[in-house]
Formats: sequence, C-alpha cells, structure tokens
Amino acid sequence: MALHHGPSLIFWLLTWLLAVAVAQPQSSISYFDNLPARLFFFDDTTNAVYHDVVKGNVHISEDEGKTWQLAPGVPEGKASMVVEHPFDNRIAFILSRSTTHWRTIDRGKTWQSFDMPLPPALVSRPLSFHSDPSKWGYVLYQGTVCSGSGWGSICHDETYYTKDAFSDDARLLLTDTSRCQFAHSSKDFKHEAHVDLIYCVAFDASNSNSGHTLASSRLFSSTDFFETEKKVEDLGIGKNARGIVAFAIVSKFAVVAMKDLSEGSTGDMLLYVTVDTKDWAKARFPHSSSARLRENAYTIVESTTHSLAVDVLTHDRSSIGTLFVSNSNGTFFVESLGDTNRNEMGYVDFENIYGVEGVGLANVVANAKDVEARRATKQLQTRITYDDGRSWSRLKPPALNSEGRKIHCNPDDENCSLHLHSVTLPHNFGRVFSSPAPGFVMGVGSIGDYLQPYEECDTFLSIDGGISWRMVRADAHKYEFGDQGSILVAINDEEVVESLSYSTDFGKTWKSYNFGTPIRARILTTVGDSTSQKFLLVGQIPKRAQKGDGRFGVVFLDFASLDRRKCGDGDFEDWNARSSTHECLMGHKQTYRRRKQDANCYVGEKFRDPVPSEEPCPCTDEDYECDYNYIRSGDQCVAAGPEPIPAGVCIEPTDTYLGSSGYRRIPGNTCDRDRGVKKDELVEKPCSDARPAEGQILHMTFEFPAPVVQYAYFRSSTAILVRLADNSIWQSLNEGYTWNQLHPEETFVAFYHHAYSDDRAYLITNTNKFYYTTDTGKSWLPMDTPSIPNAFGLPVLHFHPTVSDYIIWTGQVGCNSFGESCYVEAQYSLKNGRSWTLIDKYVRNCAWARDSELLVDPNQILCESYKVKEGNQRFFGLENPLELIAGTQFYDTKTKLFDHVVGFAKFSEFLIVAEYQAARQSLDIQVSLDGRNFAPGQFPPTLRPEQHAYTILESSTKSVFLHVTTSEPPAPYWGSILKSNSNGTYFGLSLDNVNRNDAGFVDFEKMINLDGIALVNIVGNPHEAPLTGRKLLQTRISHNDGGSWRPLPPPATDSQGNRYACDTTKCALHIHGYTERYDSRATYSTPSVPGLLMAVGSVGEYLEAYDQSDTFLSRDAGFTWEEVHKDAHLWEFGDSGSILVMANDEGPTDHVMFSKDEGLNWREYKFTDEPMRVKAIVTVPSDTSRRFILMGYYPRSKNTAVAVHIDFSALTSRKCVLDVDDANHDDFELWSPSEGREEQCLFGKQTLYHRRKREADCVVGDQKKAQDKIVKYCACTDSDFECEYNYERNSAGECVLIPGLSPRDPDPAGQCRGGEDYWYELTPYRKIPNSACEGGKRLDRGPAHPCPGLRGHGAFFWLMMLFIPVSFAALAGYWYYRRNGYGSGAIRLPGGETGYRFSRGSTALDTLASVPWFLIGLGGIAYEWVAERFDSLAVRFRGRSGYRNLPVDEDAQILRFEDEE
Repeated sequence: MALHHGPSLIFWLLTWLLAVAVAQPQSSISYFDNLPARLFFFDDTTNAVYHDVVKGNVHISEDEGKTWQLAPGVPEGKASMVVEHPFDNRIAFILSRSTTHWRTIDRGKTWQSFDMPLPPALVSRPLSFHSDPSKWGYVLYQGTVCSGSGWGSICHDETYYTKDAFSDDARLLLTDTSRCQFAHSSKDFKHEAHVDLIYCVAFDASNSNSGHTLASSRLFSSTDFFETEKKVEDLGIGKNARGIVAFAIVSKFAVVAMKDLSEGSTGDMLLYVTVDTKDWAKARFPHSSSARLRENAYTIVESTTHSLAVDVLTHDRSSIGTLFVSNSNGTFFVESLGDTNRNEMGYVDFENIYGVEGVGLANVVANAKDVEARRATKQLQTRITYDDGRSWSRLKPPALNSEGRKIHCNPDDENCSLHLHSVTLPHNFGRVFSSPAPGFVMGVGSIGDYLQPYEECDTFLSIDGGISWRMVRADAHKYEFGDQGSILVAINDEEVVESLSYSTDFGKTWKSYNFGTPIRARILTTVGDSTSQKFLLVGQIPKRAQKGDGRFGVVFLDFASLDRRKCGDGDFEDWNARSSTHECLMGHKQTYRRRKQDANCYVGEKFRDPVPSEEPCPCTDEDYECDYNYIRSGDQCVAAGPEPIPAGVCIEPTDTYLGSSGYRRIPGNTCDRDRGVKKDELVEKPCSDARPAEGQILHMTFEFPAPVVQYAYFRSSTAILVRLADNSIWQSLNEGYTWNQLHPEETFVAFYHHAYSDDRAYLITNTNKFYYTTDTGKSWLPMDTPSIPNAFGLPVLHFHPTVSDYIIWTGQVGCNSFGESCYVEAQYSLKNGRSWTLIDKYVRNCAWARDSELLVDPNQILCESYKVKEGNQRFFGLENPLELIAGTQFYDTKTKLFDHVVGFAKFSEFLIVAEYQAARQSLDIQVSLDGRNFAPGQFPPTLRPEQHAYTILESSTKSVFLHVTTSEPPAPYWGSILKSNSNGTYFGLSLDNVNRNDAGFVDFEKMINLDGIALVNIVGNPHEAPLTGRKLLQTRISHNDGGSWRPLPPPATDSQGNRYACDTTKCALHIHGYTERYDSRATYSTPSVPGLLMAVGSVGEYLEAYDQSDTFLSRDAGFTWEEVHKDAHLWEFGDSGSILVMANDEGPTDHVMFSKDEGLNWREYKFTDEPMRVKAIVTVPSDTSRRFILMGYYPRSKNTAVAVHIDFSALTSRKCVLDVDDANHDDFELWSPSEGREEQCLFGKQTLYHRRKREADCVVGDQKKAQDKIVKYCACTDSDFECEYNYERNSAGECVLIPGLSPRDPDPAGQCRGGEDYWYELTPYRKIPNSACEGGKRLDRGPAHPCPGLRGHGAFFWLMMLFIPVSFAALAGYWYYRRNGYGSGAIRLPGGETGYRFSRGSTALDTLASVPWFLIGLGGIAYEWVAERFDSLAVRFRGRSGYRNLPVDEDAQILRFEDEE
C-alpha cells in the first residue's frame, strides 16, 4: 500500500511546496551610492526616476524599479534637478547648473539636449507649465544672469518661454522677474481668462548699478508673452499694489502676497485673492492682532476646491499658529483651530484625507502657554475634522493593542486619545496619512494625553476614513498602500531589519516576508495612485553587509506573485466616505466602490484612480452663504446697505422689485434645491429700500425702547454696538441702516471692544457669562467666566497687545448684600476665556505689563494687590496698603515693585506708577521704560503732586504731559501742565492756569496725526475766579509740543461777512473744550484729513457760553480759522473730508447741514417731520465713510432713543484720482503746516501731506493714502526748545530761573552713558524730545567737556579698532547685497528651497505654499530693517483712552472709560 502510493504522495508534497514558494512575494535589489533627491514615477506608468544629486546622475527604470540604468544621452555628473511635466506623463526635464539641459518625451527612454541663454535660477521650480493638453509644449524657464564676478557681481532673474518644449529657440519673456506662471497652470483654477494669460512678479525696471527695492516689485500680466502688452495688476487698490512678494495658484485660487508698505504700517503681509483672474479682493482675517500676516509667519496649507486654508504664526516665541479657513471666494477667513503645531521652516501639522471631502487631521500644542512662557517641550495632540474645519474632535483610540491586550487607559476618557506624528516630522515620501486607496489612513503615534517621541510610538490603521482605529504593528513603521488597499506593506522604522510585514485583508492579519538583505529603511513607495502591487523600498545597508556595490539599496517588491485571483463583482461593496454625522458636504454624499475586507483577491485596475459616486443631498442652511452686498449677523445675512437695482426698474417710489434674499448657494455646491431649503429665491422689496439714484440722499430711522448709554464702532468695520439704559444691547452691521437686538434674554452691564484686535468684542452680562465675537459681530458665542463682573467701577477686561486670546477678567466674589469676605479677584485666560487661571484675590487692577509701545516681557502681569487679604474690600482705605506686584511667567514668579501705590498707568512707551509715601502723606511719580527699573519723577518744588491731584494727559511725542491741580475748592478747579523729558523723569512747567472739571478731566487735546499741535483752555481770570466762583476761559494753541503757547487768531469776518464787534488786541478765538462734551470722542480733528479742525466757540476776550457760540473751521492745523455757521453745532467728518455734516446742538432740529467742499458751501437735508434732539453724530472711526448715524431722542419721549442713518454715498460716484507722479492732474494737493506762516518747519522738519483738494467733488473711499513727504530736515531754531527743569518763560518769551530755585545737576555720567564724546553744561533750555532738527542754534548746550574713560584715546587708536571688524562685516554684507540684487532683502517664493525635495506625485509638502519675506541680516541691510519698524508711527484712533486721573484721598482711583479700555 505504502509503496503503491509513495510516488503520488511525493508528487503532492512537491506541488504544495512549489505553490507555497510561488505564493510568496518576489524581490530583487539594486545598489546606489546615495539616497535620491527625487524618486518618482511618471504618472500612471511603470517608469520611475531616481535622481542622485550628489553624483549628478539620473537613473531610469521601465519596470517599476526592478532594474535601473543611467539616463541615456545625459553626461554623468551634470544632473542638478529633475522636473516632470505635471500635465503630460511623457515629458520630463533634467536641468544642469549651466546652460545645457535635457528633455525626454518618452518617459525617460531617450533624452535630447537643448541650450538656454542662462543657467536656471536657484529656486525650487524654475519651470512653469501650461495645463491645457493641447499646449503641452508651453513652458516658462527662469534663469539667472550676473554682471561682474566674485564679490562685485550683481544678479537678477530673467524668464524665457517656449511653445514647443524647447524644440524651438526659447525667447525672452521678461527681465527682472522673481516668478512667472501661466494663469492656466492648475486643473482646479478654472476661469474664462485668455488662454495665454501669464502672471509675473517682477520689478518695475532694471537697475544695473544697485539692487532692487521691494517697493518696485509688482504683479504684471500679459496675453501675448509681453511682446506688446504689459499690464500692471492693481489688485483693486491702484498704484499701491506694490511690494509684491509672491504669486501662487492654490487649488481654485490665485493668491498674491504683498508686503504692506503704506505709511504707519508694521510691515505685515497682505493676501489678495481671485477666483476668476478679473476681480481681486483682500483676504480679511479676524483676530487682527494675533493673526497678523507677518514676514515668514504664515503658510498656505493644503486647501480644498471650496475654501483656502492658511495657518498663521500667532506665538512670537515658539512655532505655534492658528489655522484659518476661508469662504468660497477666499476673501474672508474664520478661525478653524487654535494652537496648531508648526516647525521652524513653516510646515504645519495639517493634512486632508485623500479623496474624502471635508476630512482632515491636525496637531495642536496642548501646553502652548508653557511653551511660550518657559520654552517647555511641546505636548502635541491630534484632532480630526469631518466638516472641512468647522469643528474638530479627538481621535478615539482602539481598546486593544496589536497583541489583543487592553490598552492602559479608558478610550472614553478625554485624556485617553490617539495622537499621530504628522507633516512637521515626515518619515517617508508623499502624503503622511493617506493615499488614493479609498478610506485607508495610517499613522505612527501613541495613546494617552499627548503624543510621545517617534521612537516610542506604534503604528495604527483606519479603514473608514479616520473614524475608528486599530493598532496594527508595535513600534514605528514606514507604511504604504497598494492595489487600492488590497495590499498594505509596513517595515520597522526604528532599527535595521531584513524582513517586512504585509496584509491582504485590510490589516486584520499580517504576514512576514524576508527579502534577504539587512537594511535601515528610508523610503517605502509605489506608483502615485496606489493601484500597483509592486513597491520600492530604499534603505541604507549596514557596513557589515555592504559588498562594494553601494551604500544604499533599492529593494523591488512584487506582490503580484501571491496566490490570489482577480476580484469579481461580488468581491466589492459600497463604502460611504464620511461619518453618519457628516454625510453631506458641499451638497452631496460620497460613495466609493472598494474590495471587501475578507475577499482574497486582487483588484488589478492598474493606473485607474478610484472615482467616488456623488449623490445630491437636500439643500440645508449650510449650503448657502451671504450674497454679495450682504453680511452675516449671527445666523442671518443682512444688507450691507441699500441694494443696487437696474435702471428703469423702479419708476415710482411706491413700486416694488425682486431683489436678493441675502443668500446664494455656495459656488460648487451640488445640493438639490427641489428637495431642500430654497434660501436664494428672490424676494419682493419696496423700491424705497433700493439704492438711491446719483445725487440723492437716503435716510432710515430706528427707535430704541430706552436711552442710549454706550455706543461704539468696531475699528475698521461698519459694525456698531449700542447699549441701552434697560441693559439691552443692539447691533448694526451696516452703519445703522438696520438694527437687531443681541440675546434679548440677557441683562448686559457693559460691552468692551478689544483694545488691539479690531474684530473682537465682549458683551458682559450680570452673571458668570459673557458673549464674544471674533468676526466683528457677525456671530456671538457664549463663554463662562470665573466670577461675576465687579461692581467696584473697575475695568472688567484687560487685553494683550500682541496675542488676542490673552485676556484678564476682573470679577467679584462674595459681594452679595454686605458679605464679610467681599473681594475682587483677577483671572487670566490664554484661550479667550475657554479656560481660566487665578492671578490673585483682593486686587484692584491687574493688567498685562506689555503695551503697543511699551515693549516689556509679553508674559508679565502687573497687579495692584492689597497687602491684607481679608474682610470686605469695599471698605478698605489707606490703612491697607495697595502693593504693586509684577508677575512674570503669567504671574507664577512674583516680585513686589512698590509697597504702597495709588495706581499705575501705561502710556505709549512709559509705565507710570503713583507711589504713596505714607510717612509724609504724599505722592511720588515713578516712571519706567522696561517694566522693571523705575526712576522717580522730578518736579518744580512749587508744583509737586504730593499735595495735589494730577491727571496724566498723554505721551505720543516721547514725553509725558501731566496736569497738576493748583486750585481746588472752595475755589474752582484749574492747574498747571507739566511736560517731561524723553524718559519721563524730569518735569518742567509748560503752561499755568489750565482748566479742568470736577472729575479731573482737562481741556487739553492734541491734533490727530500731526504731532506736537495741542489746544488747551486756560482760566483767564485766576485772581478773580476764587472770589466770584466763575471761570472765564481763553484758548491757547501750541505748535511745538507745549514749548510755547499762543492765542487763536480770530477770523476777519463771520459766516455772514460781517466784522466782529471785538477788534482790539485782546480779541481772539476761544473754543469749547473736552470738559464740556457729551461724547468725548467728538474730537476737533480727524485722522483722515491732515490739518482740518472744527470747533464751537466765540470771538472776544473770553469764551462765551455754549449756546452763545458759533461753529468754526481751520484747514491749516489751527493757524487760521473761519466761521462756517452761526450757532453751536455738532459736527462729523466723512470720507476723508469730502463730506462734512453738522446738526444744530442748541435744540431739536429736523435737518442736517452738509458740505462737499470743507465748509465753503453748505446744504440742508431734512430727515424728519418731527424735530429730534441730536446728541451725537457718529461714523466709522477712520472717518472714511459717507454714512452717518444721528443719535438722539424726540422731546416728547426722553425715555427712548432714536438713531437716524443718513447715507450720502450717492451724492457722487466719481472716485478721487491720486497720482503722486502727476500731481497737477489728480484730485489731491500737497499741504504743509508751514504754509501761511513764517516758520517753514515743524519739529525740525518740513513735511508735506497729501489731502483732497477742497473743491474736488469725488469719493476718496478706503483707497490707500500717499505717504507723507519730508522735504527737508531743518536747522534748530528757538521753536525747537522748551524751558529746562525749574525754568519758566517770562513776558518776553525767554526761559528764566524760577525765583528761589536752582538749576538741576547736569549729570555728566548720564550724558556720557550713551557713548557720547562730550557732555554739556545745562542752559535754561532743553530740546523738545520730538524735534528732528539738525545743527543750527543749540540753545540747550553750554560749554562742552570730554567724557571720561576710553574716550581719551586718539583718533588713530579708534580707527584701527574699528577698521578690522568693520571691514570684514562690510565685505560680507556688500557681497550678499550685490550678489542677490536686492536693496532691502531677498525674496523667497512659494515652495522655497527649504524642506524635502523628493516627492511622489502631488504631496502635502508640495502643496505647502509658504510665502515668506526674508531679509539678510548683515551690515546696513539689518539696520534698514530695524529703522523701518521703529521709525513708523501707528495710526491713532480717536478716543480719550489716554486720560488717567489720580486724586489723593481715601478713595483714590484711576478713572477709565469702560468702553475704551
């Protein structure tokens, strides 16, 4: 029997062994000397390219990497770069470092050479291609040309073009370029532009002698290869479209990055976006201060076809950002995810899951506070979104590990989550997590509270698009997907191995394959669409295993030899691409057909990308966005203003028309309107709501149910908030055209606008809750607070100047009725209120030490904290000292600065503390410029503030103005204005007898945007007023920052052409000041028109009563005045002075007066049949709008309020023309404060300002203003000096020593501390700190004396000491400067040279379009960067937040405005 069956058994065993051997994967190995700089497959082919950049060789494989050969026809050692054609898989180019290059049109089989006039530019992509298949030969080539050689060479780039892939001779396209690109260079960027449209970022003109400046960089376009057409793209902003840094096409968007070179800017980057090549719009970000697009501080990350995603660096000290996503046209961004993780190169841990719309993974820094404050190690956590960034959630980990054991924590707990390594730490080619294999996501990560180091992680797999996960391999592995997911390959990424693991059932079971060679894996890849069963493994071979063939091995792996049949129809199933909670996105569901998990078969559809089927969903609210001319308010879209309608539609005012509902379906959305919501259907509207015809004025009236107690615009917005006496808050997003009540169920006690972020505001309720907005009121979200708001009259919120999310809350605890432990406590949040940390209890004022110009530690907090922390804080007096505590590291490390203070305040660069000296019951002023070191203020002995109340006025001109009260009850209040030196320590008398009111506010106001011009009211009868109790006021003006004061010259005639009754030398113009205003923000001047002033006053010896006064105007900064109308009026400036509006302020009125020529002519507009009492005229803070709101009430009902919106927009439609090169043919004039007076200079310089001509009837709008032009710096004259400490001006205007006082010490050591050669004896004069005069009379300098110390060395000694280091630094700086050809830095374009150059197809790293602006920090270039920032002055918005009042009494407090903090 056994013998009979023996041969059959042996045959069966041999067959089985042969089948097992055949069922194994097959492999072979090739050897190379170096890792590839690029390793890629021609799209949808088996041909691969391996570029050894070290040796300069390109290797080609035609069998998916099984065998390799050198590129035929290409000399060895010449290949510097390989560029494949992104739209034609036959074509690729090898570029050398010289002018000879090579092209293949058969996927690398053969190569032909071609020559170019220039070597390629040193950029990441010197070639740009046309996306039209019929224009496959259209290629742009960027090269570099240098003149001179070595250190003296100057280089610039030129771009050439070919229409036949370099078969023809390339022709010059444009010189001085930094980037050129076809408008048709992306399949997603679809538009109707000319087929040959090209965009180029280039400089205005070539400069052969020196480098270019960024200001000359513009975006040019042409449709004929710049032969006859060279158009400057103005981006909708005219000639200000300069400073272009980069141009990129991302998804369906074309994006331009531009450095803001406008006057007063901080050098931020601006993004302009278009989706059709016709209309460009500025991308607007919320959280403006924390989301500033700073140089090299933002990244355009992988974006979808319906939104643009930008990550902005928001932490100065660490690589942590905030992710923003845009609306459908890329112009308005909302915050998607905070504290995102970035690396130093700008790459962001963010990736969309391939093929699954709306699903993406990102990493956030959980301990951002500690990283920023203490340089702690980042603790990363992974978040996933299923709805395109609208919401994010954690990754729920698997319950079991790879061995089937329970994990160490409960997967349902928040601190037990899965976290994955991402883009910032790539360990393979291509996408990090996913591939075209539908639904497959893999990653290396860990389970716990945060992500562990890579070497301590394991490998995880999801087969449902990231919803659920399994641990499939212990330890970190490289991984790859093949055959649409039917094969998963993984290899250990922590050590040398000679085997790998693979799975054919979606990771359920794994098998091992030994390929026979020990290797340290570096790359694991396959064809770009993951449809092949063949893979390439690249790794380093250990020395012991090397055989002289090369240090690196490329293992070819073929899994087609596995014993699997081809899949049939029954082996496939439909897979829904998203979770059940987010099935529909952009109006449809996505379904893929993919192989079943347990089907033992291969798909075999090589180079056929999986295509999802899309099923329309019924339209919902999410499928619509606001239509043009509409803005979002909560969940509603409201009109931004009257709707434009076609001519002839509205014949009669009683007619109606069909207008927009306010909504439109998001472009690209495919939802089914018939089965869902139809929010975009036109609605019938009355013609009275439509935009008026040109020349007409429109008004809308709205009645509030209670008086207005607080109102304020968002800066840089058309949105305004109003709080009523009934504790309700109302909002208008369209300058008062329509109003809506916010959260009627709440009781609001105040609202705050963020002091440094234009888009944020906070509504404070009387409970443990506030509402906040980060998008100028379009949406409001609730947030819990740690306590109820304090009722002590203290500011509830304090804001950080650089990080918008950093806020401080000051609330009260235990203060119900008369609680024994009633106190104020302060808490801070680094997440805009999402979590809170206690600062201190029993405090009065806690604030961030840093201010916009006080550049101290950004994490330091200052607190006024009571020494004894018990009892009821309401009854504390001077017996419980108020200490000033400075806490660094967010108040973790505390230092007591002063034992007893009355308060502190921040002004520009000064931190001022009022220290209470208990022993002598007096005040000392302490001043600091760094928040740590303080110097006491020195005062004239008769004007020390220890016996007086004082008010700190402002400090915008490098010195502090202080009002010291010298007359107190029973006499009326007034005092003296003192002015400090540049560091705020020495105070000298500026002016006596200056008026103040009972609250401590002073008749003192500086002119906006013209430094050094101030107006005050003085008491003209200081000897009689204490007896009569009546102050007679006179006005004085200073044009040299308080150095001297003069009366206002009266007009020759009044507004009716009559001469004034008063005509003696005592006659002057006197105007009503700050202390009498209903609205403190109604300033004399406007930020939008230099030199323009309006005021109510009278001509005579003294100021008349308000109702006996008239209205005056000055166009030359107060040097001359004209009466524009009889009676007292409220006024407001609009559209940069092109429209002035007045309303009678002496009683109810039914009309306003308006002027289009700055007061020369006035017209009336009647807005009501029932006269109303106008209390304020309001417009946007920048005074650039033609829409105004009249706030007031009807006399019949003083317990209500009325808001009348008046729109002058249709008065004229002609835009003002500004042409700085042809000033005689535009609508603007150059004006100087020196016109019409003897002194040509103000503050040591003669400056010209652009402003609209008085008679020009045009709209200025929000176009950029031209920069001020400094004509010259002037020699110092008497007006550049003021009286020194202890000196005052006599009747002759000379500075004389005050009787009984002595000059201050000249302090030689202090004068020499700045490295000066000499110190000077003091004189009765000192130079005004803000003066820039040069030379001339130096009244402030007495005899000179040499400074001691090293200054005694001779000239030769210092020449030799300086020559050696300076010569080397200058040489290096000059070489960089000349070599790169830029006058103020080099530009790095999208896809810069940093980062990983090797890739496979379209990868996440490829789509990163970071557009940084780099500056070479050497020599004079570095100095230019510093000077550029510190010389610019920030725009100062109107308001009186600068006032601080410090009376000395039991209830001493610092007065602030609740709505202006």
